Amino acid sequence: MTRTLRLALLASTVLGGAAAAQDVTLTIESWRNDDLQIWQDRIIPAFEEAHPGIKVNFAPTAPAEYNAVLNSKLDAGSAGDLITCRPFDASLELFNKGKLADLTGLAAMANFSEVAKSAWQTDDGSASFCVPMASVIHGFIYNKTAFDELDLTPPRTVDEFYAVLDRIKEDASYIPMAMGTADQWEAATMGYQNIGPTYWKGEEGRKALIEGSQTLTDDGWVEPLRQLARWKDYLGDGFEAQTYPDSQNLFTLGRAAIYPAGSWEIGVFTPQIEGAFEMGAFAPPVAAEGDTCYISDHTDIALGLNASSAHPEEAKKFLEWVGSPEFASLYANALPGFFALNATAVEMQDPLAREFVSWRETCEPTIRSTYQILSRGTPNLENETWNASANVITGAETPEDAAARLQEGLASWYEPQQN
Repeated sequence: MTRTLRLALLASTVLGGAAAAQDVTLTIESWRNDDLQIWQDRIIPAFEEAHPGIKVNFAPTAPAEYNAVLNSKLDAGSAGDLITCRPFDASLELFNKGKLADLTGLAAMANFSEVAKSAWQTDDGSASFCVPMASVIHGFIYNKTAFDELDLTPPRTVDEFYAVLDRIKEDASYIPMAMGTADQWEAATMGYQNIGPTYWKGEEGRKALIEGSQTLTDDGWVEPLRQLARWKDYLGDGFEAQTYPDSQNLFTLGRAAIYPAGSWEIGVFTPQIEGAFEMGAFAPPVAAEGDTCYISDHTDIALGLNASSAHPEEAKKFLEWVGSPEFASLYANALPGFFALNATAVEMQDPLAREFVSWRETCEPTIRSTYQILSRGTPNLENETWNASANVITGAETPEDAAARLQEGLASWYEPQQN
């Protein structure tokens, strides 16, 4: 081999290696472990096709473990480049600690309203630290086949709700409701935060709690815990050991008639059911016919940049894409039930997603009561509400005792509740 040929081969090898080295892999941290396949099959390929040289790895953690695991990774310097952001306090704390980068100057931020951005901004709105992705709506998904067999119609009032549950329980062909308490967050998120706005009057009560003019021992805050205590009789044997995936399986396998839900379940359930039965949905029941309907229409999910990412420029390219109308349409239809926050309107194809979003026309919207401001201290009101919700369902605590404990914890650090 001549010296010239050897040098040419060496140069080719070096240049080839350099080209390969330019490929960057971004890792996304997320609590959405049930939509992994959708990210892998639809969302990530769409980005990678348009952005050669950048690969994306979606690496979720179980929802109940996400906050603790993410904080540990961030402290250890081992977290991914892109951080899926919970709304309000949890992400604001990460930003204030320097764990999330300031994204205020990102061009894609112009595609979102101030309301959409507010869940991932500083209190004064001067800095944005996550790109908004979607909101979710709470309600109940039901098995239409089961309802048809038992000649049931979706309930509108609380009395009708329990009459439906009693009829399903009496027939015994189905578990009335699929929900467990093992993971705790499920009891709070799909239970307490689902029906609670009906009793604390949505934004009126949520803001009053922040202001200190209402307390967690007021009737509007205790009553949803009393309602949860009634659910125990309808959850089936062994619900105390039932995890969130267990609840999902009970419903998708056709063994349960009703699933207390967030709209995010639509995209997960639809392919699993595969025509076995049709799903319907009903909004949280009102206390009495003619009362105002309230729904939790929660600014749920966004994506931020790990301030210590080794690939900030590539990560920002991904975030610019996440903020685009293209991503909004892809995401909302790949994950029906996640309603895009992008200012560009998205036409949704899924009929069940359209049912959920139609409640905005007749119900007053609010967000989860524990997310803004009220979970900044210790004990953390969000996490304590998980425990309290699970406890009142199992009977480990009375609703009144659970409410008193939550109030005592909040008042121990939150000054407006100390009067």
